[in-house]
Amino acid sequence: MLNQSAAAPRILQGSKKMLDEIIIVGIDYDAKLIKDKLMEDRKKLDVVSVVGMGGIGKTTLATEVFNDDYVKYHFHVRVWVTVSQTYDKRHVLIQILESIRGQLDLGVASDSRLRELVHKQLMGKRYLIVIDDIWHIETWDDLKLFFPHNNNGSRILLTSRLTDVAKHATSDGLIHHLGYLNKEKGWELLCKKVFHGNDCPEWSIKRGMQIVENCKGLPLAVAVIAGVLAKESLSEKFWVKIANRTGSYIADDQNGSILETLALSYNHLPLHLRECLLYLGGFREDYEFQVRKLIWLWMAEGFIQQAENQSLEDIAEGYLMDLIDRNLVIVKARSNSSGAVKACKVHDLVRELCLRKANEEGFIVKTETMNFSYKPLPCMFMDKDPYIVRFSYRSAQNLRSILSSNAFISLSDDIAKYFHSFVLLRVLDLHTWRLDDFPKGIELLVHLRYLAIWNTSRSFPSSICNLWGLQTLMYIVEGMVVLPSNISDLVNLRHLLSYHPLYGRSTWIEYFILPSIEKPMNLQKFSRVNFGDGVDFQTCFPCIKELRCMFNEKYDFKCFSYLEKLKLIGAVWEHITLPATLKTLTLASSLLPWSKMSIIQSLPNLQVLKLYENAFVGSCWNTDVNHGFPRLTFLRLEWLDIKL
Repeated sequence: MLNQSAAAPRILQGSKKMLDEIIIVGIDYDAKLIKDKLMEDRKKLDVVSVVGMGGIGKTTLATEVFNDDYVKYHFHVRVWVTVSQTYDKRHVLIQILESIRGQLDLGVASDSRLRELVHKQLMGKRYLIVIDDIWHIETWDDLKLFFPHNNNGSRILLTSRLTDVAKHATSDGLIHHLGYLNKEKGWELLCKKVFHGNDCPEWSIKRGMQIVENCKGLPLAVAVIAGVLAKESLSEKFWVKIANRTGSYIADDQNGSILETLALSYNHLPLHLRECLLYLGGFREDYEFQVRKLIWLWMAEGFIQQAENQSLEDIAEGYLMDLIDRNLVIVKARSNSSGAVKACKVHDLVRELCLRKANEEGFIVKTETMNFSYKPLPCMFMDKDPYIVRFSYRSAQNLRSILSSNAFISLSDDIAKYFHSFVLLRVLDLHTWRLDDFPKGIELLVHLRYLAIWNTSRSFPSSICNLWGLQTLMYIVEGMVVLPSNISDLVNLRHLLSYHPLYGRSTWIEYFILPSIEKPMNLQKFSRVNFGDGVDFQTCFPCIKELRCMFNEKYDFKCFSYLEKLKLIGAVWEHITLPATLKTLTLASSLLPWSKMSIIQSLPNLQVLKLYENAFVGSCWNTDVNHGFPRLTFLRLEWLDIKL
């Protein structure tokens, strides 16, 4: 039975963002979902979590639900507790008791007595506890002991920036990820904050939409800009100014509310994650990071801490997932086949925070002006006009990374002549700079860990093999490039790839040729290669995990103990052998009869199978799929002469 006489709870003064006037926009649907979860007909004590980045509106949403009339009617007791980063158990217990009973003199009560009183006040009642802004799993493990399991439909609502905290605390997957405002809802919020329900001038719609778009869906950013606009006289000229410099006004908010809010998330990071996050700030606004490339860059910078029984790549991927779970990095694309994160980005305000912190700590510098006064910082991102960047020997010798994200440009002679000066350089990404020949002096960069280069000459100088520390080599080519046999001197090389940015990775107009090799390599990924007869396939690549190559009937893939991804191009021998470790297999132009599918369907760990253009020939696939493919989750068939 519902208790219609339940008294309204007291909200403590100073509770986070429990303001007298809260403007609710764009969260009606979210609020309904949360209310439905809270009031489901389930007797056991359930925990529901709202997760999202700082400033996204988690507390506002929880407030809307907490103050809903039907929620008030449904629960006998409602309590609001703000935890924040520094957890004080005694303070939380007093908050709970004073929310239920009003102001009490509890100064002399012990912690055990306070806990006993909380338990007594909640026993037998259907209660709703909102725990706002929780940061630590250990905090939840302590808090949950306060609340009795009355088996009467009581609920706990958590808000957190950290997905792992929510997953640990939440019952049956009841986690709600709060998203960004769309432009229409952002405009509605701006109007309400600036015009307070009054009519707005027609010109303000266009300018306001520009402003809202620059806020990138973050309600707190819209609110800050609305505060700036509301304080000034109504002027289209001023709105245009704001629209053109929205980011600066948000970042320079006098109260510091946004960056201070986001800084809490940054300060909560362990040191190794801080380095990884700061690195993202150097790339241009709205830049989408390819996860694979980002992981390799982090490795090259030395951000990844080695651990037993885990590869550096897996550890780095764990770092990225941690930043995603903390809502500091946004997922932009996932693999259609596996669901793995393929691309990500950071919100503009997170990027602004990264830039400020990085500049404070001398971490990065960006070339944004033609005449550049360079100071000795370890990382430089070129995304404006690299032709006119000026160096001095002193600045060059302090660089650890040079990255360019500008599209299809030529290398400045002024930069090239200083390659010999980059004595500490670890990362050199020139994949968008079209070079007529391999730059002289690169072979002297003995600390280089990551090299991406676009060379139109189709040459691969053997002197590159002097870069013994190289981990990743991405070679953008225009045709076939013959690798020297001493490529195996690159004892730390883990990733060796060829492709062309204009043709992408689906066509094989460009690839490596490896006629012979002197000794085994530690490669984890080898992409687009045609092996010669001088390559002892079985012993040269014992650690390979991902391989894309042209098929040769001499290959015995079963010898690879770690191979997880394999892509074969060209006619395949009917007696091909494949390792049980394979998780992803791609075939193209293989010309296999469908009867040989039995070899593939027996693979115990195969999850993804992609068959392109004449991978199999014939119009009938007679294989009994009910007795094979024990773990297959994704099948793609393209340009096959098959009748389904």
